[in-house]
Order: sequence, then C-alpha cells, then structure tokens
Amino acid sequence: MGASNSSYQSNEVLLLHYNYTGKLDPGRDRDGLKPQDFVFLFICILIVVENTIVLMAIWKNKKFHMPMYYLLGNLTLSDLLAGFTYMLNIILSGPNTLSLTPLLWFIREGGVFLTLVASIISLLAIAIERYFTMLNTKPHYRAKCKRMWALIAVSWALSVLLGTLPIMGWNCLNDLKSCSTVLPLYAKSYIFFCVFVFMAVLLAIVALYARIFHFVKSNTQNPSYVPRKPYGLRSRKYMALLKTVTIVVGVFILCWMPLFVLLLLDFMCPAKACPVLYKADYFLGMAMINSFINPIIYTMTSRDIRRAILKLLCKRCLTTKDGQLRDIGIKISFTKTDANHHGGETTVSSGNATTINIKPIYPKLKLSVIA
Repeated sequence: MGASNSSYQSNEVLLLHYNYTGKLDPGRDRDGLKPQDFVFLFICILIVVENTIVLMAIWKNKKFHMPMYYLLGNLTLSDLLAGFTYMLNIILSGPNTLSLTPLLWFIREGGVFLTLVASIISLLAIAIERYFTMLNTKPHYRAKCKRMWALIAVSWALSVLLGTLPIMGWNCLNDLKSCSTVLPLYAKSYIFFCVFVFMAVLLAIVALYARIFHFVKSNTQNPSYVPRKPYGLRSRKYMALLKTVTIVVGVFILCWMPLFVLLLLDFMCPAKACPVLYKADYFLGMAMINSFINPIIYTMTSRDIRRAILKLLCKRCLTTKDGQLRDIGIKISFTKTDANHHGGETTVSSGNATTINIKPIYPKLKLSVIA
C-alpha cells in the first residue's frame, strides 16, 4: 500500500483530507441528510425493486435461458447493486462520514465505483456478444455459453480490480496536493484514469453497434441477398433486442456524462477553486437514475420481457383457465367485405361476443379486437 497501515485506521487522516479540500469549511451542510437525499433514497429503493423483478422474470422464464438474456441479467444485477450501494453511501454520508476510518471510507466509495464499472462493462459485454453473433450466423450453443461466461467473469474481475485500486494503494493519503475535491481520499490521477476507462469503453460500444448496424443494413439492402425464413425471423428478433440495448446505451451516456465532465473538472481544478465540485451529489444522483430507467426500457421496448414481467406480477390477468397466455392486442387484417347500400359498416368484435357496428373508414378494412 502507498500509505502505512495506521493511516487506514486513523479518523484524523480523513478529517485532514476533508479540511484540506474545503468540505469542512463553514457553510457546508453537514447537519444530516438533506431533502434531496431522501429523494435519492426513494429512487434507490425503486431501483432495487425494479431490477429484482426483471431478474426474477429472466430466471423464471425458460425462454430467457439464453446467453444474450443472461448478459442482460448481468447488467440488471449491476444496476440492482448500484442502487443498493448508493443507498448505503447516502446513509453513511453527512455527519456519519466524519466518524469513518479511511478504510471504511474506501469500502463505501469503492462499492459505488465497482458497480458503476460493472454496469458499463456489462454494456460492452452485450455489444461484444451481439457483434460475434452477427459475424457467425450459426454459432454453436456451447461456444456461445463459454463466451458468455467468459464475458461475465472478465467484466466482474475488471470491476473489482478498478474499484479496489485506491484501497490497494492508488490514493493520496501521503500527498494532499494530489487529492480529489469530490472524493478527498482519491488521487486525481486515479479519477482521471477511471474517466478515461469509461470513455474508452463507451467509444468501443458505439463502434461495435455502428459495425452491427452497417452489417445489417448492407445485407438487407443487397438485391442479391435473399435470406431464408428462419434467418429473417432471427434477424427481426435480433433487431428488436438490439434496439433495446442501443436505447440503454444512449440513456447511460445521457445520465453519466455530466458526472464524467465533473470528474474531469475535478482533475484540473486545484483545491477549493471550483465551487461546483461541492455539488457532486446531484451529479451522482442523476447518474444513478440510469439504473432506475433501464428496467423501464426493457419493459417498453421488448414485448417478451414485458409479457414475462406482467405474467410475474399478475399471472391471473394474462393466463386462461387452462394455463395458456391470453392474446391481448388489436389484430388488423385487410380482407374483402361486402358493403351495404348505405356505405357499409365494419364490425368490431371482442372475445366476450360483443359486437359494435361502426362506419368504415375504408370498406375493405376489417378490425378484430382479440382479448
């Protein structure tokens, strides 16, 4: 370690760093949890509940026992842990911070960093899996499983490594001038390295999806390329899931980019020179909203996941007496119908044998509502 073992157990060391960075100056709110903290705590509870539901839906539905959905489940687990660790971070903040030893402080902040890294690398793992799937249209299931477990193992190994680097010695316990203002025990060089890694991973994700979209577009627009039906069905399912993950990546960038910019500013600003750095809680809270939005994205963009979640929450609403899933939706079919002498009518029928006659917009349009 870069500092002596006694420095990790001394509360005075933590007070020294907080005083040097200006976090103990008069006027700083250290009297307890602020109103926005309670809002963030509520969001964290929602994050844990939402992602738990998604994980249960993936686990209970055998249709999702596939490498791609396991990777999606790994991302969901990362979001769940991010909400949990940030909730603990809030509870242990404020006046509780000043009672911590540097060792406990590193564990508190390292948990948030670890889950952040796990989330972003999980997105990269999904992009890598999709890319190799497109290159090899007929991959062996065993090979895909091996690749999936390798990606999950590497993502968590890198996350643990990056999250524990400060406690292993990459900190500023012996050098106050190199300390971060946002995280007073972290070295600025470590903060910059983390931002560099995050940006590199995001650029890699964008590049992979750009290649995937180019591959799909070139195949679909090629006049001589006539895909067989099974491949066409697989491509439609793939594109639907690809759209889901692309939206997840876009939301991730929007939520986390302000925090990345703040950390870069922290790297460049001397101690007490940039007042905005003392508002880091808002930026981190905005970043945590990403873990709240992800389950909503899965539900809104993936019909299979949506039905699985609804079935999990309200099984009676979606199943018939014989255990089959109900077909809920509006079926529109263009069939020839006879119009009467007064301009014709269209019959809209529902599953309870109720029919309603309405004037047709188009004489040959027949609507059937199936419930």
